[in-house]
Amino acid sequence: MRLKYFIVDAFTREPFGGNPAGVVLVGDTFPSERVMQQVAAELRYSETAFVQRQAVDEFHLRYFTPCSEVDLCGHATIATFGMLWQRGLISDERPIVNHTLAGDLKVSIDRQVMMQMATPTVVDKRVDPERLHRIMAGGSTLQWPDLPIEVVSTGLPDIIMPVKDLESLNALQPDMAALSALSEELDVVGVHAFALADDGYTAHVRNFGPLYGVPEESATGTANAALTHYLQRRGRVTAGDECRFMQGEAMQRPSVVATTLHADGSIWVGGDSVIVAEGDLLL
Repeated sequence: MRLKYFIVDAFTREPFGGNPAGVVLVGDTFPSERVMQQVAAELRYSETAFVQRQAVDEFHLRYFTPCSEVDLCGHATIATFGMLWQRGLISDERPIVNHTLAGDLKVSIDRQVMMQMATPTVVDKRVDPERLHRIMAGGSTLQWPDLPIEVVSTGLPDIIMPVKDLESLNALQPDMAALSALSEELDVVGVHAFALADDGYTAHVRNFGPLYGVPEESATGTANAALTHYLQRRGRVTAGDECRFMQGEAMQRPSVVATTLHADGSIWVGGDSVIVAEGDLLL
């Protein structure tokens, strides 16, 4: 079996910025789950998307971390459709449907890829603030803002955790073992920490998902969509607003994740992408 693969940096215009993802083109049928899991583990990126074309404007994507399959991945979706557009395999003239385990989602291309996220929901799970703060501070003494911690999902559930300022955000040193245990207990991907900003970005953010083999991620579409919903509920974002989240600074991979809140309540996430490598997998 020969499969074509690409390495694509999402949410950036510069090679080796943003968040890298593997993208694998498959034929009429997906390889076995065992094979896809082995490929994702071999490529070693936080997510690898396996792409099956079903029609001119219809695709089926499956997403694997190095450890397991997940329902949806924002940056791997941006990477996938950015690659397809750059290689001339799709155009920006018609909307695209992306079939995922999180539902059928729309994708549009207008200078950059924008993807519709799953309907945002606040998950009814209580997070003990003191426990979470102990886990995330890693022994540091930090002050926390008077904003709630919530579990929000736009395809994948994340703990949305506010921090006081950019300095506090940069000071986070999570206990990864304890965070993995908490994430498993609450059945969430991990923690999306944010500090509101007034420097041209809506917020600076960091994302931690050690339960899924991703200690920190440099750009996360689903989590920033969840954060957009969180901010909307608090009157900081309204319909028609465009948000820009800066992520990946602590990893030396700065990423700009754009989100838009539509009048129908849907949240779209997008950004630029760049292909950095491609080749063949011989299985």
